[in-house]
Amino acid sequence: MTHTIREKQKLINRVRRLRGQMEGIERMLDEEKGCAEVMHAIAAVRGAINGLMGEVIEDHVRMHVADAALPQDERDDGAEELIDVLRSYLK
Repeated sequence: MTHTIREKQKLINRVRRLRGQMEGIERMLDEEKGCAEVMHAIAAVRGAINGLMGEVIEDHVRMHVADAALPQDERDDGAEELIDVLRSYLK
């Protein structure tokens, strides 16, 4: 995936923020914080994961599906990859 290499540092930074958020949830559980506070933190992580996935999907579409310079069979392969991932992600 050349687009993940091109955006590598940006994506790594997002993953590191996610890791920090997850560690924060672990600390909250260790400290027996309230349910509402923990649920808000979990919702924030879910939003961040969805944002990361959205960014990678967008790049995939631009690089492997919508690029008119690619041969049609490569574009078709890119579309099939995206469909497979979306089916799995949306379960």
